Amino acid sequence: MNVPVDTFAAQNNAMIVSYSVQSRNLSRIRTLAAGLLAATLCPASHAFQRITLRNGFSYDCARSESIDGSHVRLFLTSNTAQAPNQAANFIDLLAQSIASIETLPDPPQPVPAPGTALSLASTAEVHDLLSKAGAQHNIDVELLASVVKAESGGRSNAVSRTGARGLMQLMPGTAQQLGVDDAFRPDQNIAGGSAYLDQLLTRYKDNLALALAAYNAGPAAVDRYHGVPPFRETRAYVVRVMNEFKRRKLALEHPQNIASLGSH
Repeated sequence: MNVPVDTFAAQNNAMIVSYSVQSRNLSRIRTLAAGLLAATLCPASHAFQRITLRNGFSYDCARSESIDGSHVRLFLTSNTAQAPNQAANFIDLLAQSIASIETLPDPPQPVPAPGTALSLASTAEVHDLLSKAGAQHNIDVELLASVVKAESGGRSNAVSRTGARGLMQLMPGTAQQLGVDDAFRPDQNIAGGSAYLDQLLTRYKDNLALALAAYNAGPAAVDRYHGVPPFRETRAYVVRVMNEFKRRKLALEHPQNIASLGSH
């Protein structure tokens, strides 16, 4: 059953979370409206719980617990630094509306090309390339860095099991359309990946969740399901990027945590 995102959210009391992020081009602000259902707002660094409802819909969350015998609380993040009762961190559902609860395995990570050693592009090189691409496309550099981390872990020669290549894991056909001759070259890969993400953000009216879902599963899948596709890997991917993006922005707001940004 295909249900528009807004309808799904209204029917299931899901939250729409928005991020307003000032791009490196100070002449304008791109609002990255993460129209991601609460079903996908949970950290990817730990196992998910999938809560399947009797109406066929499902939520992915960090954990769940019974609160009064008739309701179950779904915690959307395991970040203990946030207030445990902050409304943005959980949603409550009627226990009788839940059909099942299951634990999901961590999603697979990109693997390197067979027969080649892992290569990590230099931090300075990648950051410079990401900064230039972010300025060109009015995309926050930390968002681009989050995509790189989720896609390849910074490995410029990473190849997924489906054939996606390089730092931002471009499929050969997509790379060709973007004018990328060598997806293993960091400069070309980041230029192409950033342009592609820009196209998707424009296509989905700056809805970050849909743009990321399309980056992972393709625009056809997002259009078919009128929202984030119900693919486990895609939902986990969207969550992983959004949580990494949020972590990076919070670290920048608190300089004492700047070291937590890692290699990019």
